Amino acid sequence: MYERSSETGGDRSSVEQLADVVRSTLDRYPAGGKLPSSRELVDRYRVSPVTVSRALARLVAEGLVTTRPGAGAFRAAARPPLTRPADTSWQEVSLSADAAADGAPRSVDASGVLATLAAPPPGVIEFNSGYLHPSLQPEHAMAAALARAGRRPGAWGRPPMDGLPELREWFARGIGDTWTAADILVTAGGQAALTTALRALAPPGAPVLVESPTYPGLLAVARAAGLRPVPVPVDADGMRTDLLADAFRASGARVVVCQPLFQNPTGAVLTAGRRAEAVRVAREYGAFVVEDDFARRLAHQDAGPLPRPLAADDPDGVVVHVSSLTKATSPSLRVGVLAARGPALERLRAIHVVDTFFVPRPLQEAALELVGSAAWHRHLVSVAGELRRRREALTAALRSELPDLALPHIPSGGYHLWPALPDGVDDGTLTAAALRAGVAIAPGRPYFGTEPPAPHVRLSFAGVAGTAEIAEGVHRLRAAYDEARGQR
Repeated sequence: MYERSSETGGDRSSVEQLADVVRSTLDRYPAGGKLPSSRELVDRYRVSPVTVSRALARLVAEGLVTTRPGAGAFRAAARPPLTRPADTSWQEVSLSADAAADGAPRSVDASGVLATLAAPPPGVIEFNSGYLHPSLQPEHAMAAALARAGRRPGAWGRPPMDGLPELREWFARGIGDTWTAADILVTAGGQAALTTALRALAPPGAPVLVESPTYPGLLAVARAAGLRPVPVPVDADGMRTDLLADAFRASGARVVVCQPLFQNPTGAVLTAGRRAEAVRVAREYGAFVVEDDFARRLAHQDAGPLPRPLAADDPDGVVVHVSSLTKATSPSLRVGVLAARGPALERLRAIHVVDTFFVPRPLQEAALELVGSAAWHRHLVSVAGELRRRREALTAALRSELPDLALPHIPSGGYHLWPALPDGVDDGTLTAAALRAGVAIAPGRPYFGTEPPAPHVRLSFAGVAGTAEIAEGVHRLRAAYDEARGQR
């Protein structure tokens, strides 16, 4: 009776459908009335006991059902109505008083982040996802790692605040020979690491140099911390280091954040000359380089040898390194690191401890089990090949059906393309038309801290089911493009 979703690795569709059915029958029962037993629901709707348990848990979370161990499930009592309408208008005054150093009210805009995090409606093809499709995630390896981790002695105890020593050592080896576990802090993913880095290295109201365009989550983190993003342009060779000294001089910034490898969204790789120049200029101005190395484990099969992290060749603590396992595994495996040296590490540690105490030990143990297994290398090889196939499929489809979209750079790593739109085609208009056509894309505007020089969209090929869905998604996008072009 109920569909199973092979793409989500379970009975998520069955859970939703059963919850809908039970929800629709609740009016038959008085408040406190007993619902059919789990066994009855299993027999009546031909679903598994796990599906019944999850559907009831969803209704409990909605406040519609209560459960009592050993007694069953019951219709919850109706919530009492409010005695008067809520009035939250006072909050406008309170929140507007929370001003940044320049006197402007501090606001937090998460729209650019939500564009890649929010799940689109059913049937919509996800060209906006920031994570691997479930079919690309190492679900079996992660499940096995979590099971092994849970059986380790002390696995549910309090971990060291800096993280498990063995996990820190593993991350340190991935940065370079001169790095050790003592230089590493385990964080709850890359976004948390970036947040800690900016809070630790720049005071509220300070400028921070960012690539332009750049990841919207970075811009959101900076603004939420009361910082002022100052753009440094990016071209096909990465951040324009010839403009970096001017940006430091004009802004007075003491932090620059960059993604030297498969930059988001352009996919550019910082060239050897610019890599050395970025660190040299930052050192000259007494500034830190926050290196967001988010895509190192997403190199494609044809990428060739990768350049070392900037931190690998920096003995003086100019570079603060950020990386994580999340992008290459699952959005829920939120394990990342901050790597730094000197007093900066102590500042980072203090902020990290105050904000989060520590990353849960079972998650760290599971991550350590995963990266130490034979399945880890097989997974990375598989992802490298599949990302290449998807990149080639998306590139070919765009060139065939949407030749007006310019693709000046095809990256050999990461999970997206960054097409430029023709003059007169608005990225927001195209994004809205695409959603109506059944495909979700990310508009380019949120990737710029100031006015964009040209309209772009970002198209991810990692979050779709495969090459057939890529072809169908581009076909739908073509219809949306024709609609958007007709609105000029």
